[in-house]
Amino acid sequence: MRLNCYDDFTPLKEVVVGSAEGYLDRVRDMSFDMFISDNVSGARGYYPSLSTWRDSEERRERNSPHRLEMKQRFLAELVEDVEGVAEQLAALGVTVHRPMPLDAGLTRVATPAFEATVTPPLNIRDNTLILGDEIVECPPMLRDRYFETQFLKPVFQDYFRQGARWTTMPRPMMTDHSFDPENVAHAAPNIEVPLDPQDSPYDVGAELMIDGANCLRLGRDLIVNVSNRNHALAYDWLERHLRGRFRVHRMDRLTQSHIDSVVVPLRPGTLLLRDPAVADYLPEALRSWDVVVPPPPGIDDYPQYENGDPIPASPYIDLNVLSVDENTVLVNDACKTLITTLEEHGFDAVPIRHRHRRLFGGGFHCFTLDTVRTGGAEDYLG
Repeated sequence: MRLNCYDDFTPLKEVVVGSAEGYLDRVRDMSFDMFISDNVSGARGYYPSLSTWRDSEERRERNSPHRLEMKQRFLAELVEDVEGVAEQLAALGVTVHRPMPLDAGLTRVATPAFEATVTPPLNIRDNTLILGDEIVECPPMLRDRYFETQFLKPVFQDYFRQGARWTTMPRPMMTDHSFDPENVAHAAPNIEVPLDPQDSPYDVGAELMIDGANCLRLGRDLIVNVSNRNHALAYDWLERHLRGRFRVHRMDRLTQSHIDSVVVPLRPGTLLLRDPAVADYLPEALRSWDVVVPPPPGIDDYPQYENGDPIPASPYIDLNVLSVDENTVLVNDACKTLITTLEEHGFDAVPIRHRHRRLFGGGFHCFTLDTVRTGGAEDYLG
């Protein structure tokens, strides 16, 4: 079918599901510290690692035989759970596309400005925006994901051959000085900023950087969360590029970055919110919509890890649901209160297993990139 996706809730016909195969390393660098810092627990520091290319005392400690065995089990379970998402979507009648697999020998990449490890195309929602009949590749916010959309190229080429537009936003150099040094003043209070940014011959100042998960699609309207100068530059690009086709709305500092476990449109007129106060940040027209606010999660709602390492993803990650249509929502099977809350509001909650979502980050919305839904450029905001 031809590319067509204007929202997150009309009947889903085609989707790309990411892959966790080949997940080796998540090395903590500046881009990751800044990206993951909006975490209500303030946690830092657990990055599953099975690679050996960086020889350091930290790596040796993290990769002791016992911890390697444990992480290999977690990674195997992550792969199993992601494959389960793909199988469930296919069982619901959705056509499922997949990324190209990573070559086993590919462990790091380099540009003129940096080197980084490689993560597989798992949370593919982040580096691509589907806007109607257009594929928009976003400028990455994490160095280790710089080339991630390349693994989606066969899927994108097929849609292009069928008539889709295909655009790539300007790619950042991603030196230390590319990142907004005023994050702490403009975003969540626990944002980290570079403590010792290094100069580079490729410095160009703050650059355009944003993820697709910063955005909320509602027919002809695109709402963009802006929490720093990198996002602001990307917002300006999107507003100019889409002028005449979409109305682009700026929403300031709702979170440090992603909003798809904070505000989720479930159907026209109904929003799933992390907290009722979220509505204060939304465009005026959305504040009259009905809201579904489940009870806050507790620490016992998630697996506990024996070494006590902190984990990067927010405890609200399970609000990162995926709608198959205006009545059907894929939900983590461990979230009994969320399932009950959705059912009380008339939704059919389809439970799917996803065990280590806080450890690795990402939920069902993160894992997927919807490419064909039946909805069009509706005016949901009046």
